[in-house]
Amino acid sequence: MARKPEGPLRRGWTTGACATAATAAAYTALLTGRFPDPVAITLPRGETPAFALALEGRGDGWARAGIIKDAGDDPDVTHGALVVSEVRRGPAGSGVAFKAGPGVGTVTLPGLPIPPGEPAINPVPRRMMTEVVSAIAAEHGDPGDMVIEISIPDGERLARKTWNPRLGIVGGLSVLGTTGVVVPFSCSAWIHSIHRGIDVARALGLPHVAGCTGSTSEAAVVARYGLPDTALLDMGDFAGGLLKYLKAHPIPRLTIGGGFGKLTKLAQGFLDLHSGRSEVDFDWLGDRLAEAGAPGGLVEQARRANTAKQVLDLASGAGIALADFVARRAQATAQGVVEGSGVAVEILVFDRQGGLVGAADGW
Repeated sequence: MARKPEGPLRRGWTTGACATAATAAAYTALLTGRFPDPVAITLPRGETPAFALALEGRGDGWARAGIIKDAGDDPDVTHGALVVSEVRRGPAGSGVAFKAGPGVGTVTLPGLPIPPGEPAINPVPRRMMTEVVSAIAAEHGDPGDMVIEISIPDGERLARKTWNPRLGIVGGLSVLGTTGVVVPFSCSAWIHSIHRGIDVARALGLPHVAGCTGSTSEAAVVARYGLPDTALLDMGDFAGGLLKYLKAHPIPRLTIGGGFGKLTKLAQGFLDLHSGRSEVDFDWLGDRLAEAGAPGGLVEQARRANTAKQVLDLASGAGIALADFVARRAQATAQGVVEGSGVAVEILVFDRQGGLVGAADGW
């Protein structure tokens, strides 16, 4: 994850906001022959940003406009991408329909807010575009029966850096956004992907899913259980985002896999495991060693340690199963979040090579 810069952070605009603005410009040009530049739209919370056009084009019965996405100071994979809307007339009485152009994905699995076979354009961006077409149609006395095709050149390549392939979205990116605004380092897109992964797993009837802190632990969990991609939830640092959603949308079995340091923070009660928002408490680890009967000298070494791995190595050298203890405490934290949901949580602690060093069985 990119490091958060110092000082006030600049907000940006979602792909859904950019697609809506591009649609407004293209539809206006279709009706009047002129592209508004900049083009202003109203977002769901009332903001009225204006967007400069990066692309204009029109012909017999169609018009297109493009906007460069500005994600502000957020490390968004789509920052700088060109979002293009091409509008064409649809059959009389058909209303607004959507197509996926190049670089925009198509949904292939159940469980997402959009059914299989539809373009991966989420409900709020669809509503925003439908409303802007309706407003412009009313202004110009047009019936507003339009086909809107959204494309994002290079979107298929960019989508490989997202969780779309695991969510069954093929061919490109999703057009997302519930407010139209990108809040820098809110990590909303990551947590959104975790939630959609749970939705897909539930729709497929999967009984067992896994959330891991990184690729090493994920590979180890897959090797252990043979889980399919659709069961892997890309938890990263967001244990809380995973667990809270699972409480409301349960799946019977959850494996959480990760390294000793990250899962120590979960054991301490943290639900955000990012280094900038939680840290390993070495006094806490020293107390756990003392509870396990470690000699005082070892406990003091742990309290003065620089890394969680150093403490784990000290414990291992003394024959103390500290990683098992951490796994049990992490399990208690996780089960506390999902209490009453029927979700059983297993914790697996791995070393940097993917070797299992601690576990707490959840079933």
